[in-house]
Amino acid sequence: MPRVPYTGTASEAELERWRAVARQVAGTLAADALARDRANKQPFAEVQLLREAGLLELLVPAEFGGAGGHFETAFEVIRILAAADGSISQLLAYHYINQSGIAFYAPAEAQADWWRRTVEGSWLWGDSVNPVDPNLVLTREGDGYRLNGAKRFSTGSGVGEVIVVNAEVEGSGELLAFVVPREAEGLRIVDDWDYLGQRLSASNSLVYRNVRIEPSDVLGPVTDEPVATLLTPGIQLAFANFYLGIAEGALARGRQILLGRTNAWFLSQAETYSQDVVFQRTVGELKARTAAVAALAEKLGRRFDQVLGGAVSQPQRAELAVAIAELKVVASEAGVDVANRIFEVTGSSSTKSDVGLDLFWRNVRTHSLHDPVDYKKIEVGAYFLRGESQPLSLYT
Repeated sequence: MPRVPYTGTASEAELERWRAVARQVAGTLAADALARDRANKQPFAEVQLLREAGLLELLVPAEFGGAGGHFETAFEVIRILAAADGSISQLLAYHYINQSGIAFYAPAEAQADWWRRTVEGSWLWGDSVNPVDPNLVLTREGDGYRLNGAKRFSTGSGVGEVIVVNAEVEGSGELLAFVVPREAEGLRIVDDWDYLGQRLSASNSLVYRNVRIEPSDVLGPVTDEPVATLLTPGIQLAFANFYLGIAEGALARGRQILLGRTNAWFLSQAETYSQDVVFQRTVGELKARTAAVAALAEKLGRRFDQVLGGAVSQPQRAELAVAIAELKVVASEAGVDVANRIFEVTGSSSTKSDVGLDLFWRNVRTHSLHDPVDYKKIEVGAYFLRGESQPLSLYT
């Protein structure tokens, strides 16, 4: 049984420390986010920026050389980075969840070695677990396994030192989580991630041809233990935070554009666009919605740590998952709406290519399709009306 090493909740000092780090990194990313998005290159330099800032080890327990931070802090970091660069925020969000597979899947006696190795190698953890693309075959071979098949949408795989894979052992029904180095023999990374947004998330396709999986590569079985299944609500909470961050980034950029305009609409009685009540009303509506989502996100970030640090029952897990689904619904809709409607107050000139306002909409529109938000609404409604939980999965 895994021993989850996370305890307690974040202090204000911890939060402030990492907020400051995240803001500094976000400032660097914001300076050329649009140019990097258009270049669509694998984000090795961006990962190095995260590494040098200490962000890759934020959630690693202090006893193994990490920062000993909390998920609440990690979620805030994700949100701050998303306001500058949604792709790199996604990379880091997935890294935190993938890396925490050590806690959720590995037996207690194996965790120390995994934590030390991730710190010593300064690993970024990618993944290859897309459950709607289960084209993998894991075959026993001696004391290990051979992996064959292909997988799309493998976030971080293009730049991560290691890649977490989930696959069922052929003929056994056992689902294992294991780790494949990016340079593993037989692994081919297909540089085919060319989508509307989140272009630097390194979400490539992977092809496995007789990749050897040693016993030491296995994190552990993927089980339905309540504490182990918290990984899924965790990543949904991460998603909501970077949708929120993108909305906040779009608002900040829109404000900058609006305040920079020295004239007003010809029918307006105001001297400038920012003084026009029509535009103030729209901005006020979008800002208020974003603030409400932020309040819920902050509340659930702390609650996630509180639940994770105790003995987790199935009812507790179900209640938390639904609460996070509620956040996912409002964060998805607010993110897309804010990133879209900010153009209403910045006008046609803000659609000029070098303004870059479209980057926020492209990013949130792309990732908000990760899993249908309508099914999150059903999850919330079924639980509220009948106390029914959705079947356990990597989406629920």
